[in-house]
Amino acid sequence: MDLLTDEHLAALRSLDTPTVCNALEVVSPNRRGHGYTVQPFFCPRPELGSMVGYARTATIRSMQAPDTSAAAATEARLSYYEHIGEGPGPTITIIEDLDAIPGYGAWWGEVNTNIHKGLGSLGVITNGSIRDLDDAAEGFAMLAGMSGPSHAWVRIEEHAVTVTVHGMTVSPGDLVHADQHGAVVVPIEVADQVPAAAAEIAAAERILIEASAKPDFSAATLRELLGGGAGH
Repeated sequence: MDLLTDEHLAALRSLDTPTVCNALEVVSPNRRGHGYTVQPFFCPRPELGSMVGYARTATIRSMQAPDTSAAAATEARLSYYEHIGEGPGPTITIIEDLDAIPGYGAWWGEVNTNIHKGLGSLGVITNGSIRDLDDAAEGFAMLAGMSGPSHAWVRIEEHAVTVTVHGMTVSPGDLVHADQHGAVVVPIEVADQVPAAAAEIAAAERILIEASAKPDFSAATLRELLGGGAGH
């Protein structure tokens, strides 16, 4: 798998996720209508800003007790943790809750956020629930469908599989960009072009923003600017 340099990763982290989506419309026009989340998240730590990493994926269930042995459940969990800890990094954990009521039981709390952080994960993106919000690992980013009090019978169903979370389909190893607005899969082949495209878009938008603050701003001014290609 092709990997980005630390410099390219840092450049992507400097952008918010809506800006990345805007830039993808330029560098990968066929991605305009898909590849990003389309439902709201609960984000308890918006101050952490953007995270960028390679996806580690799994599915969970929690509404009914498992029909496997304790030993099999432990082995599934340990195999999952091995997947989370595999290189390359940095990584982001993407969990699809398969239950009819996603979030019925939380996989994420004080213990799992610390384990995942220790294994190199920057954060989680899930349609399920999170808990222990005040005790979660420091600096660990979380985008979840909801907060909830119990873990019920939560367990890993499968790992290293393609998942869909809030409309975004992710395969293991995909490059994901996320912040408080949501998340988007960034095609690795165009990822290094995103910061430059974002800068060009910002420059064009700045023309409109600055013009709109002037006393003589009018619809006629806007027509002239947009006719010249300013803004997106």
